[in-house]
Amino acid sequence: MTARPTFIGLPDEAFVGGKWRTASGPTSEITDPANGQILQTVSQCTATDVDDAVAAGAAASADPGWCGLLPHQRARYLHRIADLIERDADRLATLQTFNTGKTFTETRALVGSAAATFRYFAAVVETHDEPMTTARGNYRTWIQHEPIGVIGAIAPWNSPIASDAQKLAPALAAGNAVILKPAEWTPLVSLALARLIEESGLPAGLVSVLPGRGSVVGDAIVRHPGVGKVSFTGGTSTGRGLAHIAADKLMPVSLELGGKSPTVVLDDADVEQAIAGVIYGIFSSSGQSCIAGSRLFVQESLYDEFVGRLIERTRSLRVGDGFDPSTRVGPLVHRRHRDSVAGYVDLAREEGGRILCGGAIPDDPALACGAYYLPTIIDGLGAQARACREEIFGPVLVVLPFTDDDDLVAKANDSVYGLAAGIWTRDYRRALALAGRIDAGTVWINTYKAFSISTPFGGIKESGLGTEKGREGIAAYSRVKGVYLGMDPEPNPWVPA
Repeated sequence: MTARPTFIGLPDEAFVGGKWRTASGPTSEITDPANGQILQTVSQCTATDVDDAVAAGAAASADPGWCGLLPHQRARYLHRIADLIERDADRLATLQTFNTGKTFTETRALVGSAAATFRYFAAVVETHDEPMTTARGNYRTWIQHEPIGVIGAIAPWNSPIASDAQKLAPALAAGNAVILKPAEWTPLVSLALARLIEESGLPAGLVSVLPGRGSVVGDAIVRHPGVGKVSFTGGTSTGRGLAHIAADKLMPVSLELGGKSPTVVLDDADVEQAIAGVIYGIFSSSGQSCIAGSRLFVQESLYDEFVGRLIERTRSLRVGDGFDPSTRVGPLVHRRHRDSVAGYVDLAREEGGRILCGGAIPDDPALACGAYYLPTIIDGLGAQARACREEIFGPVLVVLPFTDDDDLVAKANDSVYGLAAGIWTRDYRRALALAGRIDAGTVWINTYKAFSISTPFGGIKESGLGTEKGREGIAAYSRVKGVYLGMDPEPNPWVPA
């Protein structure tokens, strides 16, 4: 096992309106999920800090030094931020592994993704053309995208720096100021990113990073009259409450919420490829992913063979510290979350499920103090079992058989969620037909969890509203204005001469 690096903490300060200061609320303990030890304390922000951040953001976004910049000039700041992220990539990844428990291999990739996101939106804003619309009179018409003002960005705890970048980069590219609220459990890498943003020379006040409780800081951001839009990634129940507040304000929102994504293995699938894809789709990130393939549907004729081999391969996954390069499944983010996952598995037993592997906390003494849970596969459950319907957000896979395509579609779509789906088959005609019938915002065919910043991402049903990523990502943080240029030299004939 590779020796763990030494944890180097951050100053206990929030980034409020472009200035570092001690937050006005109580402190919270940030723990290492690998061993339960306290890494450091972080002061939580309050509504007072939100007020100051909004005021600073409104002033900064209206300042000619920012709002007067041309798109390619805004792009330069995004490139500088990307350069600094790449410069400090190992430090940022190390900090995130300490804070979230993810493997260093994964956090290093997430840091690279964050830098690429800033670069992508720098390129998009520099090449974004405003369309001329078809005139229906003696005038010329076109569309202008203008900044909203102050954006509230509420990020999840499972992939903080990548999620931060997916909100910050397009919002800044569109000309806005952003107030970022990281998750209470995982604020460290977001605060480290704020120091890089400050170093980039971005005008002060355009970005604030406010750690704290969602019920305090998040609620204050959403309700604040000076916030013009909120982008939220998190649980469906929280997102639904946020949407109610936004409706009262007539404020636009983007909501990327929960999932219970189906993965489908058809009878003609490449079994080795499908097994590897299914395992990666549910057990990477320790299952802590909104798009995790947590419901596996296997065609009956292949079911016994496939599930047997799947169990064997799953048992070979190494569970351990994220800094050990041989680890595939790290700890869950917090013991409280680990206990929630364990509770779902206990419930599945009560509902008649068979635990085919896992289903327990590891008995390795070296892991006893961490928030670990074994990769778990369950079958024998009915479609109405809670473990089949509710998002567990952990390394738990429910396996169900299906007979034919109609049976599959009915079972896969029997969910309140519609975020993602995976299909494994050699028959692309069949795959494309199923992709059109399954309720999901993203469908992968013979791959899973492949992401591109250039491709829009979002969910349907209770998985969310709106999309992130892609060239349209900047439009999501803009107001649309139609402009008419009259071409008739004569006065309007309606008015008497």
